[in-house]
Amino acid sequence: MPYLPTYDSRDPRYKTPYGAAASGTQVQFTLRPPRKECFCHASLAARFESRHNEIVVMKMPWKGHNLGRDEFSTALDTAGYVGLVWYSFRLERLDGRWTELGPYQLTVYDGEETVPTWFGEGVTYQIFPDRFRRSRIPDPEGLVGGRTVHQSWEEAPEFLPNDYGEIRNRDFFGGDFQGVIEKLDYLKELGVETVYFNPIFEAAENHRYGTADYSRVDPMLGTNEDFTRLCDEAHRRGMRVMLDGVFNHTGFVSRYFNGDGFYPETGACQSEDSPYRPWFNFTQWPNKYDSWWGIYSLPAVNENNPSYQEFIFGGEDSVVRRWLRAGADGWRLDVADELPDSFVHGIHEAARAEKPDAVVIGEVWEDGSTKVAYGVRRKHILGGHCDGLMNYPLRSAILSFFQGGGGEAFVEGMETIRENYPPFAFYSAMNSLDTHDTPRILTLLGAGGEYRDQSKEWRARFRLSHRQRLRGRQLLKAAALLLFCFPGSPTVYYGDEAGMEGFEDPFNRQTYPWGREDRELMDWYRTLGRLRKDHPALRQGAIRYIYGRGPLMAFLREMEEERLLCVFNAGDEDHALTFDGGRLIPLLGQPQFSQKDGLYTVALPPRSGAVFSVR
Repeated sequence: MPYLPTYDSRDPRYKTPYGAAASGTQVQFTLRPPRKECFCHASLAARFESRHNEIVVMKMPWKGHNLGRDEFSTALDTAGYVGLVWYSFRLERLDGRWTELGPYQLTVYDGEETVPTWFGEGVTYQIFPDRFRRSRIPDPEGLVGGRTVHQSWEEAPEFLPNDYGEIRNRDFFGGDFQGVIEKLDYLKELGVETVYFNPIFEAAENHRYGTADYSRVDPMLGTNEDFTRLCDEAHRRGMRVMLDGVFNHTGFVSRYFNGDGFYPETGACQSEDSPYRPWFNFTQWPNKYDSWWGIYSLPAVNENNPSYQEFIFGGEDSVVRRWLRAGADGWRLDVADELPDSFVHGIHEAARAEKPDAVVIGEVWEDGSTKVAYGVRRKHILGGHCDGLMNYPLRSAILSFFQGGGGEAFVEGMETIRENYPPFAFYSAMNSLDTHDTPRILTLLGAGGEYRDQSKEWRARFRLSHRQRLRGRQLLKAAALLLFCFPGSPTVYYGDEAGMEGFEDPFNRQTYPWGREDRELMDWYRTLGRLRKDHPALRQGAIRYIYGRGPLMAFLREMEEERLLCVFNAGDEDHALTFDGGRLIPLLGQPQFSQKDGLYTVALPPRSGAVFSVR
């Protein structure tokens, strides 16, 4: 007989419903201690964190016994509450001795709103606008920031500091909207359903995270009308467009701060009578002010200022609403942890008011249900704030698994996320293997690490050897398959499908290698895109792990009309899995499998994965 614990929060015999609960749900708890332990009393203590840490203690009446185990059960009422509940159990014996279990986390969310599901179902493609494709070599004359333009698309980005020790990020390559439009059919072939752009608004730096003017597209990208045309062309192909909302800070060079006097408006650092002065927190005007992580070129804004709130989301012509009207379908919020909950809620409300099916995705690097920022437990995924988050925990789990971390750790880490997140947030996650803020996945998997002990010059010159690239490609194909099989939107950072390499910024932001792509990887990503689009279980199905040990992991994606088995081998040798849950029909991968009396044995080559239809 298999071992049965006294309590397992992930087993419906002990707790229903699974995981997070909508406010108003009666959450049922059952303890099943062995009868030989002679427990006679049980109780539940629940601490409602968002209700001033109110503690509710409830008796758990004995309900009977089964299979040599007593059963104590009770129901916790969550009506009128949204937030985290920390609960624990106490079991007492007749002799007065007692045992405690816990604490455990219960996420209670506002389930009143219907969250659009489109984002998490399909493939997302992330574009760093300056580096994807250009339709012409732009002239930087007269543009904000004193820019330079690389005449050759194949040149490397500048990474060394100037004579003053500052990395300026003023070298541009000139990627533009017309270049993207010309490649929308290419993205369609990859199975892309959402195009996510890093910032597109006018800015002095090539990354455009220091916004200079929220009202206009950066001229190197095109015009506002070009953006609408891009959205129209994407929509015509069944794709949506997501923008990067950078609302925690602006640029030193901007209409609002105007640190270098480029703009005709009177900026916050030019006059204390400027209408923008209240947007910024000066400790000593005009030279000392709050900035993002102390970077002077990114002055932080005061998100609690009413006029700034009106500008970003409050008005009919606010930034959030205006660009949705222009054609965008959603927003990704940069550094969501550094935006007050009320500010994020305002963005969410404005987005839904403008477009009922618009989505808001937050940049959070940890478990978003327990995130604390500036001493405050965040409400990111409790409803009415973010519809989903960037799933960096998944990225970490995938990297660890394919670098020897073991299937046990992957299952435990990802089941913790699934248990803690409301379903809408779990299934609307932005799942990436890499982004503009991380090294390229092919480099990490091929080289085996970030090599921070080497000089930046060394990392700039680094290229994978033939052997490293072969190994990296095998691991990337398996990791990408896992990404495309997992709940949430599989998000491809531009050029991963072409075999782009590079360590940290700016080496991970080089230009797309048009005409020099890795054809094997391109074909693989096209296959993954078709797999995701063609199988409802991958888009909407539940996930159920059936194995996770060492280098081998397997899970089912299930819905009423379809079941898929997804198996992965992260090791350097063949590994086999046995399965008796139905007839297997191979869909993708190169497994060896046999069947006897309904029991299948699936053998996977090293560093690979496979997908089966289960009938």
